[in-house]
Amino acid sequence: MNWDPPQKPVELTEKRLIEAILNGTFPIGTFLPAERELAKLIGVTRGTLREALQRLKKDGWIQIHQGQSTLVRDYLKEGNLGVLSAIAQNQDSITLEFIINLLIVRCLLAPSYVRLAFINSKKDMHDLLLNLIKTPSNAKSFAKADWYFHIQCSILSKNPVFTLILNGFSDLYIKLARIYFKNESSRNHSLSFYKRLLQSLDQNDNKRAENITYTVMQESIQIWKRTYSNSNSYEETGGQK
Repeated sequence: MNWDPPQKPVELTEKRLIEAILNGTFPIGTFLPAERELAKLIGVTRGTLREALQRLKKDGWIQIHQGQSTLVRDYLKEGNLGVLSAIAQNQDSITLEFIINLLIVRCLLAPSYVRLAFINSKKDMHDLLLNLIKTPSNAKSFAKADWYFHIQCSILSKNPVFTLILNGFSDLYIKLARIYFKNESSRNHSLSFYKRLLQSLDQNDNKRAENITYTVMQESIQIWKRTYSNSNSYEETGGQK
């Protein structure tokens, strides 16, 4: 059996502070309580709190000036990829707008890593697509398969930055994809995508593959919007409207 290592006090403190910022306990533009009070609220030593605050400062969550109160920064404008990854992990605080913005970013990235994967790893892409079109037609299988498609394309593109970006959203992606792929039409949409890419690969048409990917990613955004117009589906994600 594999055991997850217990979180260290600093990591747990950092997580709790991020949750408090995201859920509005400490809104953007406000000041955190004094160090002694905040440490008592969380139940940690001041040394542990200070280390956690330094981590938050590094990622752009807060602004610390010696002798002054700690300010919650506008992390969506001033944060870095650490903020993005933390938001993805705090799924209860994720809004529909945030999800759509992520899909827009995917729409911009995916055509590039698919094209590069076609150029740099043709045989591996051929094997990948052949396996994908055999995916069992159920939500769980398609969610895993679609994530595997994107992460493998990023790896086969030979540009590790794509993979590092995607890895920050693996859990969130699969959770949302299970809802998305509950609809047979969504599964058919992706299945058609894989088949069209395979055809482009056989024709050695990298540009067509890039264009198809962009179009399909755009279409998937509209499908997501229709999916989330159903309030029951949205509640399954634990997210907010």
